[in-house]
Amino acid sequence: MKSFSRADRVSNEIQKILAEILCKDIKDPRLEMATITGVEMTKDLRIARIYFAVTGGEDRIEKAQQGFQSAIGFIKRTLASELELRYMPDLKFFYDKSFDYGARIDALLKSINTENGKDSSPSEKE
Repeated sequence: MKSFSRADRVSNEIQKILAEILCKDIKDPRLEMATITGVEMTKDLRIARIYFAVTGGEDRIEKAQQGFQSAIGFIKRTLASELELRYMPDLKFFYDKSFDYGARIDALLKSINTENGKDSSPSEKE
């Protein structure tokens, strides 16, 4: 059985704490619909790449990015008090495009079904 590396454990803890901070402490309207989808740490624990998702278009993504940048000081202070690491990692926020990609694939599959005269329900031949 493979054990998790320290970077994996720290990234999971950052994701958990950051999700709690977004729900309870940050009142920025730009971040009210933001969801933390993942955190990746470098092996030396110096940089945390934080991935988020929001609903809406490019405008909402840009506003959420600005909201995270304006709240970065508060987020780092709160994380530092919870994590008790020797060095607080540098936080970098990135939009997670995987949800958009999944929605696009889903829409394409549904359009194929409707073009073939089928709906999205399973066939009743069986």
